[in-house]
Amino acid sequence: MKRYFLTAAVLTAAISWMPAYGQSKSFKLGQWTEIQNSILKELNRSYVDSLPVDRIMRAGVDAMLENLDPYTIYIPEEENEDLQMMLSKTYGGIGAIIFKEKEANVIINEPYYGSPAWKNGLRCGDEIIAIDGKPTKGLEAAESSDRMKGKPGTTVNFKVLKARSGDTVDVAIVRERIHIPDVEYVGMLDDTTGYIKQTGFTDKVSEEIKAGYFKLKGQGMKRLVLDLRGNGGGLMNEAINIVSLFVPEGSLVVSSKGNTPESLREYRTTSEPVDTEIPLIVMVDSGSASSSEIVAGAIQDLDRGTIMGERTFGKGLVQTVRPIVYNGQLKVTTAKYYTPSGRCVQAIDYSHRNEDGSVGHIPDSLTHEFRTSKGRIVRDGGGITPDVELERPSYSRLVYSLVLNGIIDRYTIHYAKQHDTIPALDEFHFSDEDFEDFINFAKDQKFDCRSGAETLFDEMKKELEADGLEDSMTEELAALEKAIKLDKEEFIRLKKDEIIPFIEEEIAVRYYFQEAGIEIRLRYDDQLKKAL
Repeated sequence: MKRYFLTAAVLTAAISWMPAYGQSKSFKLGQWTEIQNSILKELNRSYVDSLPVDRIMRAGVDAMLENLDPYTIYIPEEENEDLQMMLSKTYGGIGAIIFKEKEANVIINEPYYGSPAWKNGLRCGDEIIAIDGKPTKGLEAAESSDRMKGKPGTTVNFKVLKARSGDTVDVAIVRERIHIPDVEYVGMLDDTTGYIKQTGFTDKVSEEIKAGYFKLKGQGMKRLVLDLRGNGGGLMNEAINIVSLFVPEGSLVVSSKGNTPESLREYRTTSEPVDTEIPLIVMVDSGSASSSEIVAGAIQDLDRGTIMGERTFGKGLVQTVRPIVYNGQLKVTTAKYYTPSGRCVQAIDYSHRNEDGSVGHIPDSLTHEFRTSKGRIVRDGGGITPDVELERPSYSRLVYSLVLNGIIDRYTIHYAKQHDTIPALDEFHFSDEDFEDFINFAKDQKFDCRSGAETLFDEMKKELEADGLEDSMTEELAALEKAIKLDKEEFIRLKKDEIIPFIEEEIAVRYYFQEAGIEIRLRYDDQLKKAL
């Protein structure tokens, strides 16, 4: 009898304790919801100024989600168009890239081939003076772009200053649904090597890859390069569909694991492949993420091709878009994905990251070994490590400054205004005379033209000044500064070979559109040449 009462007492204590433990997650959520509501009510009642509820609540939501991971985000109703652009690379508009400085007109930088802008005669260098009667001077670039976008089938009216004739004309353009393709280039690199450049994973890109394969096969392709460098990913099912083109039906491509039963899934190929034998190179770099890593990881684990380049970004998280109140959307991380060998490519934590966000160095002691289908050792810990690692080209600080400050864009617009045509792409090269014209243009532009050595010198001077040592080293510092300092023109001339490929690519795009830019890039792609 004593044993019965003792057991009953223990069970009663356990039962009284278990609900509190089981409900702690819900209790904490309710507690913090009450605290937040209480704070907002008190602010609304007693804050000294009118309460900017929309601004502080949006900031609060964004900050809350940022504490989870970089990919879980809130999308309010008014930003749903941006979500569609992100998922499908489509929008309603005229189909042109613009260049905009606040106190200047909108300039057409690049109309897409076949777009409403192109069909209505807008060309690089044309200035948009007004959009639907609203002057563009003083508008921000984003506002200018928003005014040009709109529902397909609607009309937007422009007042345009033509670059070459100098005439001012009125142009009415009917907006269309603009799709930015994920397959930027399909072509032969030589008599036997096909090349496909893929920049995203939006809906039906696998069909574009399949069509590209058959086009190249018809041109004599014996081996294929799939270039995923800089491809930040997209839809998982499109990655699975692309892998299914090259591996047997029923092959495991990726699996996912989350906190709910529906997140525990295996994804296998469900269609007949087009070619399981063709030699395949997949090019990757630190910008290859998400679905790019699914493709690279599956091709590597199934020993179907050779991965070349640099270690990939390290994003092994699956996002799902969920509808929430007031027509908003929550893009929420719901699972991690795993390659066929069982690797998770997600970086171990977000602190081991490079400046570009990609996974940094992870010691082998923190990783685990896995085996490919033929027994090769591969590791987890973040990203896909290539079978053949190839160093990326490095560029001087000057080149980054010329690109990021828009100097090359401005010069390209200047060049397009002066030249009605350029030679055929195979014959087009930026001449020494052209480069002198670029120097004369660039030297009058405002941008930071210091070398890397000069920036380090300036930082060193600040540290010496803070330590009280600058005055004691005046002569030495003056001599060092004189030795490393280059004037703008001299430095540009010194980096001619680095700069010319960027200028050639931008000019080629303005006359022969996006594919031409890829062809120029291939001309200088030493990493790809090493891979071949």
